[in-house]
This record gives sequence, C-alpha cells and structure tokens, in this order.
Amino acid sequence: MIRINLLPFREARRRENIRRQLSIFILTIIFLVVSMGYFHYLKINELKTLKKTEQKLRKDLKAYQEIIKRVNKLNRLISELQGKLKIINDLKSQKTGPVHLLDEIAMAVPRNQLWLTSLTEKNGILTLKGTAKNNKVVANFMRNLERSKYFKTVDLNGIQVKFLDKFKVKVSDFSLTCKTINYQKKKPKSGRRRKRRRR
Repeated sequence: MIRINLLPFREARRRENIRRQLSIFILTIIFLVVSMGYFHYLKINELKTLKKTEQKLRKDLKAYQEIIKRVNKLNRLISELQGKLKIINDLKSQKTGPVHLLDEIAMAVPRNQLWLTSLTEKNGILTLKGTAKNNKVVANFMRNLERSKYFKTVDLNGIQVKFLDKFKVKVSDFSLTCKTINYQKKKPKSGRRRKRRRR
C-alpha cells in the first residue's frame, strides 16, 4: 500500500491563499490611495478655479464700485444743479412777479381820477391806499382789480369823503385789501396784452 504525504501541498496551498489575499489587500490599498489622490487633485484644481473666479469677481467688484461712486457723485451734482435751478427760477419769479403785479395795478387805475398813496404786501395780502375823485371811481378801480388774474379777492376796508379847501373839491380817501395769487408757483396765462382800463 502506497502512502502519500499531502502536508506539503496543503502548506503550499495555504501559503498561496495568504499571498493572494495579501496581493488583493495591497492592490485595494493602492487603488484607494490612487483614488484619493485623484479626487484630491480634482478638488485642488476646482479650488484653484474658484480662487481665480473669486479674484476676477473682486476685480469686477472694484471696477463696479468705482462706477457706483461716479454715478453717486453725478447724482449729487445733478441734485445740486436742480436745487440751484429751482433757486434761480424762484428768484426770477420773485423778480418778475411783483413787476407784473404793479403793471396790473397801474392798468386798473382810472387815469386822472384816482391816485395811490400807499402800497404794501405781506403774506399774499396787498393793501392799497389812495385818493379818488368820488366813490364811483373807487368802485370802478375795484372792478378793474377783480378782472385781473393776479388778484383773488378785492375788499374795501374803508372810505372817507373829505373836502380839500385848497382846490375847493370833495375827494374820497380809501383803503383796499387784495388777496394776490402765489405768482412764484402759478403764472397767469399769457395772451394779448389787455387794453388799459381807464374810465
């Protein structure tokens, strides 16, 4: 009977299995290390790209900030100019408004029948004092003022008849109150110049 010793074959097979397992383990570790290195490389490249993008955006932001500063400066200049133009327009209206007002009063005065001795304006209220030949002339003067677009209301404060010894004639001293329009904000419609109202 032949006897075969199988121990060396078993030992060799066991060693082969161990070698194979070690190889698989080492290959797995190498694969993991390579994979991690590859992903690390990708992340580094992505980080570099993001940093470049950030730098570009920061440069763009600086450029935009400069533009925004210029725009804000221009807006401030525009606001200042608009304020100056408003002041100029107000000054023009204040300059021409009273001129038109006096012109309207002059046209309303009946020629050689009524004389103004005092004219004052405060807060849109115009007070006129003067002397007329008679009460009818004063009423005519009030009607002329009421026709003007520069006056809202015309009220008679008082009238007093007196005798002038020097000229031997009776006259009427009167006082009127007129409410004027705000000629700084509103101007009467321009048209043909009205004929002087003399009666």
